[in-house]
Amino acid sequence: MRTHESQVSVAFLLLVSSFFQLGYSQAEKAKGKADPEIRHTVLSLEAIVACMEQAWARSRARCRPYTVIRDYRLFGKERDKAESQVIAEVSFLPPNYKSYAIRQTNGSGYGAKIIRQVLEKEAQLARDYSSSDISCRNYDFRLIREADVNGHRCYVLELLPKRQDKNLLLGNACVDAKTYLIHRIEGRPVRDPSWWVRDVRVALIYGNVGGMWLQTALEATANIRLLGQYTMVSRDVEYKMKEVAAAKPSVHGDGKSGS
Repeated sequence: MRTHESQVSVAFLLLVSSFFQLGYSQAEKAKGKADPEIRHTVLSLEAIVACMEQAWARSRARCRPYTVIRDYRLFGKERDKAESQVIAEVSFLPPNYKSYAIRQTNGSGYGAKIIRQVLEKEAQLARDYSSSDISCRNYDFRLIREADVNGHRCYVLELLPKRQDKNLLLGNACVDAKTYLIHRIEGRPVRDPSWWVRDVRVALIYGNVGGMWLQTALEATANIRLLGQYTMVSRDVEYKMKEVAAAKPSVHGDGKSGS
């Protein structure tokens, strides 16, 4: 049991914590080319990326202190039944300070240990998110299509990491064609987090919370050597802010909640 616990803990610590701080920041200059079939019908790739990063900069400027209740669930082979569930309270103080407390645990004991490590890593990454944000610093981009995401017209940008870094994703980002805020990111790490982990897939959901655009949900699936497939799902349940007594996140995307 100790070996099993250690393997799962290390694997998901490396897998999940890398992506809690994915964001996008102030623009430099977008690189890459738009698909010829859609180039004439939309803004240029450079304009889309610049607007996206400017929108995120404005969103960060509106960020204020908040506390979120977050529900974590860890699934093994049976996706209809969580092996572990952890309820955590995470507090954020602008510009880059995070703290947390575990409020409730159910199921296998190693679940709380895994989540605690994930939260500790998240707090560390909050101090310097620039190494993994969705920006020209870390990615080249390619405009591949338009898509409807829960009623929102979006530009789908292919994310092309500039370096072999396990904190960067090879995948797609859905950017709102009106607000230029990201609704959804999905893909796989450009490099496997560890020898124990393969076939990693990550999906991140963003939404409006009291005027702030925040990541509100995450689902990460991976095959763990000798153990099989595991999935970790997190959902933000309730926010408490200085100006607003309580708010529930407006979630976009089609990620499963995994009950």
